[in-house]
Amino acid sequence: MQTRGELRIDPGQLGTDAFSGELELVVPFTEPDLARALLRKAVALTAGLQARISLVAVHAVPFPADFRCSASTHTFLVDRLTELAADCPLPVNPLVVLARSSEEGFRYALRPESTVLVGTYRRFWRTNEERLARTLVADGHKVALLHIEKEENHA
Repeated sequence: MQTRGELRIDPGQLGTDAFSGELELVVPFTEPDLARALLRKAVALTAGLQARISLVAVHAVPFPADFRCSASTHTFLVDRLTELAADCPLPVNPLVVLARSSEEGFRYALRPESTVLVGTYRRFWRTNEERLARTLVADGHKVALLHIEKEENHA
């Protein structure tokens, strides 16, 4: 039986008493500036913890298109993730997943009960990132939804 995960909105920390070893975080790559801001927030949220981050980008190939990724698209995504990982003081593992939908790709990339940091900009409507966060919670993951202000990206 699948249990529901946990959703925390804009947490101040990730609960240092709950982790005795290394903490693995997953940051979905949906937009470069959002990912950059999330990586900075991850450093602050995991202060005092041994944390590792998986930075996951999903290249969605809709059906009935051939299930492949052109070399230039794959190289572009890998380069973008590697650049973001290099700017983060925490260990970051960049990962590109090829899937039929972004939801399917993130489901494939995540271990059961993963801790996921999802960032979104404040809007009057529900964003794709908020929908992703709710889907991941329904799949049993622990999700921290972080609202990012536009000016945070250029710090």
